[in-house]
Amino acid sequence: MSDNSPSPLIIVVDDDVFERMGASYMFSDAGYRVLEAGSADEALHLFESNTDVRLLFTDVSMPGSMSGSELAHQVANRWPKVGLIITSGRPKPVPLPLGAQFHAKPYQPVSVLQDAKDMTVLPN
Repeated sequence: MSDNSPSPLIIVVDDDVFERMGASYMFSDAGYRVLEAGSADEALHLFESNTDVRLLFTDVSMPGSMSGSELAHQVANRWPKVGLIITSGRPKPVPLPLGAQFHAKPYQPVSVLQDAKDMTVLPN
């Protein structure tokens, strides 16, 4: 990535404000731009209004019209170039979209950030 290109944009989705803040800080401290959403519906609105989103980081269990797993499937269908990282304190949901990574809570930030880096590398 060249110095004049913007850092990758990530959408962090979690209904727990403290979990969401923690993940947002983890990504912003690593140099990413971060948008936050408290529900899958809110996240879809962010995707529709931001064309440069590179990664979705979402919890599975959320109130509202869809779970984080369902959100990941919608994003994979509508924005296939967006990386997907799914996290949960519950068992891994199946099936996950092709290429999605799952991290059980409590996740290891180093491992999550490595997946994020792998998924957001800009093509040459």
